[in-house]
Amino acid sequence: MQKICSLILFLIFSFSSVFAQAPAAPATAAKAAPPAQTVKGVSFFLDVLGVKGVLIIIFIMIFAYTYKNSVRIFQWIDNQTYGKKNYILKKLEILHIEVDPNKITYVLIFCSFGLGILTFCTFALMGNLALGVVAGIAVLIFGWKMPGPLMDSMERRRTHAYSLQMVDALTLLGNGIRAGLSVPQSLGMVVDELPPPVSQEFNLVLQQAKIGVPLDEAFENLKKRVYTEDNEMFVTSVNILRETGGNLAETFDTIVGVIRERVRLQLKIQTYIAQGKFQAYLIASMPYLMMLMFGSGDPTYFGLLFGTIPGILVFLLICGLVAVGMWIIFKIIQIKV
Repeated sequence: MQKICSLILFLIFSFSSVFAQAPAAPATAAKAAPPAQTVKGVSFFLDVLGVKGVLIIIFIMIFAYTYKNSVRIFQWIDNQTYGKKNYILKKLEILHIEVDPNKITYVLIFCSFGLGILTFCTFALMGNLALGVVAGIAVLIFGWKMPGPLMDSMERRRTHAYSLQMVDALTLLGNGIRAGLSVPQSLGMVVDELPPPVSQEFNLVLQQAKIGVPLDEAFENLKKRVYTEDNEMFVTSVNILRETGGNLAETFDTIVGVIRERVRLQLKIQTYIAQGKFQAYLIASMPYLMMLMFGSGDPTYFGLLFGTIPGILVFLLICGLVAVGMWIIFKIIQIKV
């Protein structure tokens, strides 16, 4: 369908350019010929099809493209509306945060449309309507896209805290098994002694086991909720040793040694990349600090930048380039262990 629409447009413009060719002009008017041909070609195109004909062709092409990609378009709309809400609810469930689903809808609407309209009204009352439109649209898009990355960041922090607590949790599990306790009893000791998030996750394993879920399946659910290499190693070893038999305490001691070395290496890497993070923040803040410094000395210094639409577009381009630069720096200094 796209090839057919492209062929139709190609034929239309080809015929318009052929019929729009003017007869040979004198040498004195040679320089003015290209503009005249262009105007005549456009006028011929409009004379043949008319304004309604052009609109009908555009409508047919848009309809054909929409019809062919309707599944992807509706899937994108669903992901940006109900899909975003469900994604946030899923992340909140992983974070053990109970929130009314209706409140999530209100928060999403306020963070996007509410803040966008508020920003537009603020700049409109200040007398800068153009900046208000651009800033309102930018705030709307930012407010609509921000909840997803924010939930991902909260999940990463919780996963990192869980990884740091794994050493203490496995040490308690090993000591409990050496004292003659079963695996569920040792898990209960970890729940009572350690703070969240590891106590929340192990408590959920116990709750699932109490309602009849097999312990192996409960551990697999734990691995899906908090997926780390250490957690996967822990769950796999527990499930295998429960089926084949073995010394869980010694296995936990081995896993604790591996986790300690990995945490030590991660902390060492974070120390080395701290300078790169500081450089990223400094480079990103430098343009805005310079704008603040110059603007405080002369308030009219940035009149063209914030008072005209081209200036606003240039400012948005600057913000985009700064964001891309920060993203590249963070990708460079990101080291996985």
